[in-house]
Amino acid sequence: MKELLGNRFKLILSGLLLLVLMASCESGLKSSGETKPNIILIVSEDHGQDLGAYGNSIVTTPNIDALAENGVLFENAYTTYSVCSPSRGSILTGLYPHQNGQIGLATHDFEMYKAFDNIPFYLKEEGYSTGCLGKLHVNPESAFPFDFHEIESSNFAKEKMGDYAVKASEFIRAAGEQPFFLMVNFPDAHFPLLRKVEGLPTIEVTGDNVSSTLPFVGANTERLREQTADYYSQINRLDESIGMLLDSLKATGKAENTLIIFLSDHGAQFSRGKTTNYEAGLKIPLIVNWPGKLTGGQVMHDELVSVIDIFPTIVDAVSDQKQSGLPGKSLLAVGKGKDSGHEYIFAGGMIGTAKYFYPKRSVRGKQYKLIHNLFSGTPDPYFSVYTDHIYPTVLSGTSREEIASLSDELKEVYERWENPPAFEFYDLENDPWEFRNLADDPNYKEEMERLKRVLNNWRIDTRDPFMDSVNVKMIREEVDSINKYYPDHSYQKDSSFHWRYPDYFGRYVLEEN
Repeated sequence: MKELLGNRFKLILSGLLLLVLMASCESGLKSSGETKPNIILIVSEDHGQDLGAYGNSIVTTPNIDALAENGVLFENAYTTYSVCSPSRGSILTGLYPHQNGQIGLATHDFEMYKAFDNIPFYLKEEGYSTGCLGKLHVNPESAFPFDFHEIESSNFAKEKMGDYAVKASEFIRAAGEQPFFLMVNFPDAHFPLLRKVEGLPTIEVTGDNVSSTLPFVGANTERLREQTADYYSQINRLDESIGMLLDSLKATGKAENTLIIFLSDHGAQFSRGKTTNYEAGLKIPLIVNWPGKLTGGQVMHDELVSVIDIFPTIVDAVSDQKQSGLPGKSLLAVGKGKDSGHEYIFAGGMIGTAKYFYPKRSVRGKQYKLIHNLFSGTPDPYFSVYTDHIYPTVLSGTSREEIASLSDELKEVYERWENPPAFEFYDLENDPWEFRNLADDPNYKEEMERLKRVLNNWRIDTRDPFMDSVNVKMIREEVDSINKYYPDHSYQKDSSFHWRYPDYFGRYVLEEN
């Protein structure tokens, strides 16, 4: 009997040891010598969810659609700010723009408060070879330790698009057995809208193919339909460029162990899109593809996710250790059903240059959305860029003449954009493109007040510098001084020009960090 009990004890002990070993192997899989995944982060420009995978039947996007068919597509994905540099700063650092300091365009000398931890820095520490193709567009660039950086210009001419695939192949092959991270920044669908360049896209979209403009625009004229056709053609060229990139990856034999994340930096540059906090500016496509790790063909219909989730996702793919201090979540956990995403999505905004300075904040939950226009009482200065076609490459805005021909309801929509109230409140379930402001409707007062509290708490928790009256006074004085002494962005020609806000905003934001 004693021997029998002893054998049973040995069996139980052996079983427990086996379970411990199995758990240890599982938890240490990403950090114990197992092959780490290669990672390709594809960031396109200035377009919303106008892709075949998201239901658009006019564009031709088989390569992006294939990523979705074999990966996870997020229907409710958002950027933190509908301008290039702030969005890219959030992608790379996992922080909101006012947290890292990239609150405007890098080409206008906006910069981070300091060199924050970021994706390439983290991955180099994890033994990765790091590469970048296309513009980085976040300052200082020295904060991002890429071993390889080619095609450094924005390439808004959309020339030699095949070079992205060629350079990608060079980088991947040079990495050898070392895991690699490659960020590929494609120029489409940024302005100017170029329907065809050097034979691409092979499938053009013409005005005859377009019966209506983008749904958030409201106006539908022949001129705007032609602009929309050019935009769709750029989407087609983007897809072909991604196809060439994916072919080059497959040719290296490393596709099966590569995590691919595809997203746009923000929405399209049409009226009520880019530079605004409306859905058309903030809502983006986001697809995560990882062979053998994520079940393909999944569509996340309800989960709210953000560009601040990209960095935590990459950390989750590489290591069991979470990156502390980041507000985001792992998209892998969401895709596997282990996390339900964010309860709320937050965004900032300031337009991105001194001339068009106009700060705003927004929050959305599952159904309702609140926009807070911090400088309500003065017109949104960027409105006229769209309506008056101030820049020859930005002709997609609804003109004043086209606005004048709209219904009274749509005229009011444009009036509200030009002269925003302090708060805008929308029911996204019944009004997805935010045509009806419910801020003054007593039936929604309770819900709006609740979202005000949520937004206010987020601003406090993230140390939004615009919560402090001294900071607001200082930034307004700085902007006014710059516009006085450097009118029309002439500071871009002065190599000695330097913003002062990183000092005083930085002290405030980093005070408790």
